[in-house]
Amino acid sequence: MDFFAQQEKTRRKTKLLVFYFVIAVVALIVAVYFAALVIFAGAQAHYHRYGEQPQFALWNPRLFLGVALGTLAVVLIGSSYKTMALASGGSAVSEMMGGRLVNPNTNDPDERKLLNVVEEMAIASGVPVPQVYVMDEEDGINAFAAGHKPGDATITVTRGCAKNLSRDELQGVIGHEFSHILNGDMRLNLRLMGIIFGILCLAIIGRVLLQTARVGGRGRGQNPLPLLGLLLLVIGYIGVFFGRLIQAAVSRQREFLADASSVQFTRNPGSITGALKKIGGLGETGSRLGHAHAEELSHMFFGNGVSEPFIGLLETHPPLAERIRVFDPNFDGKFPYVRYDGRDRLPEEISTPKRPPMPNIFGTVLGGAILASGDAEKPPVIRSHSVLPNLGNPTPLHLKYAEQLRDSLPESIKAAAREPLDAVALIYAMLLSPDETTRTTQLAGLAQRVEPAVYQKTAALFPDVSTAAAHAHLPIINLASSALRQLRAEQFNQFSQTLQWLIESDGKIELFEFVLQKIVLRHLTLQFSGARPPVAQYYTLKPLVPDCAVVLSALANVGSSDAAEIQKAFETGAPYLCAPDNVDLGLLPREQCGVDQIDAALNRLALAVPTIKKNLIEACVYTVGADGVITETEAELLRAVADTLDCPIPPFVQTE
Repeated sequence: MDFFAQQEKTRRKTKLLVFYFVIAVVALIVAVYFAALVIFAGAQAHYHRYGEQPQFALWNPRLFLGVALGTLAVVLIGSSYKTMALASGGSAVSEMMGGRLVNPNTNDPDERKLLNVVEEMAIASGVPVPQVYVMDEEDGINAFAAGHKPGDATITVTRGCAKNLSRDELQGVIGHEFSHILNGDMRLNLRLMGIIFGILCLAIIGRVLLQTARVGGRGRGQNPLPLLGLLLLVIGYIGVFFGRLIQAAVSRQREFLADASSVQFTRNPGSITGALKKIGGLGETGSRLGHAHAEELSHMFFGNGVSEPFIGLLETHPPLAERIRVFDPNFDGKFPYVRYDGRDRLPEEISTPKRPPMPNIFGTVLGGAILASGDAEKPPVIRSHSVLPNLGNPTPLHLKYAEQLRDSLPESIKAAAREPLDAVALIYAMLLSPDETTRTTQLAGLAQRVEPAVYQKTAALFPDVSTAAAHAHLPIINLASSALRQLRAEQFNQFSQTLQWLIESDGKIELFEFVLQKIVLRHLTLQFSGARPPVAQYYTLKPLVPDCAVVLSALANVGSSDAAEIQKAFETGAPYLCAPDNVDLGLLPREQCGVDQIDAALNRLALAVPTIKKNLIEACVYTVGADGVITETEAELLRAVADTLDCPIPPFVQTE
């Protein structure tokens, strides 16, 4: 799977979505116009005083203009309202579906299993751990991912999914949902929700107008509004038809891709086919959802959550048997019958092929063991050419690495990452200076700025955090991200201000330190600011060349203080930008690529289309690894920079 190609394909799908939307709106305008023409022509004849036959014209420009403007207003206002309601990201969608946020410290074995699978996949993918919700009232097996970006994503599963799937099967379902997170499908799905709601608003207006039939006075026959309301309600089903058509057009092929990505991730076809077979074996319960908003979200589910349409063109999901045969060509289409037993669980009537056990791979992972030790092996290095193919494409080795990394973290760090204020203290502890004198000054200042409990927790966490290897920093941040999203607005404001003070408190700002802060804040700012997520604004490289020069110059200065080596590193990476020949792209002096300049450059580069980001990441890789290899510190800096561009790079795992 090509991460950037899929991102670009999703961006083009947005244009297709707009095209379908325009067709749907035009159809609605025409239908409403003819309904209004008939209603008001009839009313004109009824009220004509002299009994003369009123003139009837099929084309009435004034009426058409009024209908067009009115319909457009209803659709656009409805779409805007829904879009703004979803601006806070995946949590709004999960709560709309009746999801309950799973307590990170839950003792429920099914919820613990679910959280572990999600955490492992997030670390393996290089993205923040999504918040996890469970729909307690739903017995069917289903799930969905929602959000604008990985930083505000949520994963929601039904109670039946959490309880009745084995760990391998659950891993297959969650891998499917992570594909939607990595490929940019979530944002497209939220836009689709806004558009469909706008299209359906006419039916809502129709219901309101029908209520006017109850108003007394001149009699029902003299009030044309109820009849207009009935017609609008009927016309609203045109919106339903186009809504399902748009959902199906956007969703159906994406489900095949997500299935394939899940299998590529886990290398276990039986995990996802086992889950699909259990859905089929449950009969009518299957993957159906009873929630009132299920129709609205039907394009987002792992399995078909609503009734099967009469027209195949409107199916949002391929048939179960078709999805299974992609990985199991010999499947005969017969689903083994499964049922709930007395413990409200599904018996293991469908066996899932097990993966062969994987070795402990810490000895071959960049950085060696998670905790520094005197006899740790020297960290191996990564070849530059091996980085880009893994971007957005985690493998089973990454998954196993994530599991081993998380399990090897001290309990104090894992526990802190699950509580909002403790997670704040964990981030503070990561930014404390290794120098004891400087650290004492920092802690004294911190005591004046934060609550005593946060100060004490920061001091207590530092010994464990300081012994963690550099390659553990990003996973720790990703683990803490879900808890940080539960902060209150005033707590977040204090957190962001204290974070800025802390990285400046030692009188110098390391590049990795700055990028670490930027990652934390950018994943949270969208949620707490309530602003709409930015969209791509740069389609060509030329206006971004100065920003690229800032980033590449900063990275070239990281690996060496020798002027010749810095120049060589820059010249090694710059050609991969594929910049036009008529632009000036040169190495900048160190003072012109400080943190303020890098911050501004990364903010602009984050608004570029995927193709530009791909070239930039490749240029960064070869700049950092100008000598053909990438060290541990350089690797984590590279991953951090890529994260600020919404291009998650999985952990570096040696496969040779």
